[in-house]
Amino acid sequence: MALDRLDALESRVKDLVKLIHELKKKNVALEEDLKTMRQRFADQNDSNRRWERERIDIKTRIEKVLGEIELLECFEERKEVAID
Repeated sequence: MALDRLDALESRVKDLVKLIHELKKKNVALEEDLKTMRQRFADQNDSNRRWERERIDIKTRIEKVLGEIELLECFEERKEVAID
């Protein structure tokens, strides 16, 4: 009877050791995934900042061109009034 209990205990310990080993392997894999995801996130943030700077630059340039067009329109309106 004592041997049966010892066998059961030994079996449980072996199962626990196996489970711990599997969990450690999964943990390593998850840590690698997390590291990869953090790097991708950092890269994406860098990319987003570049896009935002480019968007602001384009917006500024468009506003400048629109301002120049408005000046031309004002100049043309004055010219038409002067001719009349």
